[in-house]
Amino acid sequence: MNKQLDAVTLVTVNYNAGDMLRNCIHSAADQVGEIIVVDNASSDQSLANLSTQDESQGAVRIIRNSQNLGFAAACNIGAKAAKGSYLLFLNPDCELNPNAIQAMLDVFHEYAEVGMVGGLLIGPDGTEQGGGRRAIPTPWRSFVRAFGLSRFEQRWPKLFFDFYLHKQPLPVHPVEMEAISGACMLVKREAVEDVGLWDEGYFLHCEDLDWCMRFRQRGWKILFAPGARIVHHKGVCGRSRPIFVEWHKHKGMMRFYRKFFSHQYPGPLMWLVAAGIGLRFCMLAVYFTGCRIVHRLGLSNG
Repeated sequence: MNKQLDAVTLVTVNYNAGDMLRNCIHSAADQVGEIIVVDNASSDQSLANLSTQDESQGAVRIIRNSQNLGFAAACNIGAKAAKGSYLLFLNPDCELNPNAIQAMLDVFHEYAEVGMVGGLLIGPDGTEQGGGRRAIPTPWRSFVRAFGLSRFEQRWPKLFFDFYLHKQPLPVHPVEMEAISGACMLVKREAVEDVGLWDEGYFLHCEDLDWCMRFRQRGWKILFAPGARIVHHKGVCGRSRPIFVEWHKHKGMMRFYRKFFSHQYPGPLMWLVAAGIGLRFCMLAVYFTGCRIVHRLGLSNG
């Protein structure tokens, strides 16, 4: 392994990721110098699949939390334990293509003032996923997307801008972004020491947007590297608890808006934003509850 890759510590937060965790670790084993798994009190066999070989051989360090502390807090635990000059935060439902990390590392050496780099997130079918390259979802941009107003983007691009950029042509070279996905973030330790760790006020979702905002506020650039390909089996860890995930997603959205946009939006408008977020969560909760009832009735009738 070259010295550049040896300077990278992989930090992955596990919560019942099953076989995905093992696949993730094995895809990165030859591309990093250190691997840290922070487990949020998983109840499945994901850790056992690793412990029998990887941990005993010293290839993986496992930090076991006694309870689910949330994504941001677990990332911070891993960051504090890491030795590398670069920290790769990678979801356990991700698999790195060969040379993916090297492609991201090259960006740090080619472009000045880069603090964070993300790669091309693709689904198992090979298509690009949303979120890997995006603009910051301001309250207005989120409103536009929620109500399908982005279909007017071609006529009024500034007003009805869709913050997800994966439908745009894939760039040939690394390009600067407002935000990338927390599913795969390679960050420079120097930048982390300047910006600070993840905000543990978020339990799940939007903490990556928060970090991107803070990196850019401190003058660090965020780049998207299309040559670094990562297969993302999206939503594996939260599939069994959709209402729990949606609650924390919407709670995180509200924290994000209040933290960064309350000075731009008058009080009554922020109340409307909060009402919209609450309404959206209630609608999704009803939907998922209905799906669960239908599923159980189907099982009982079968």
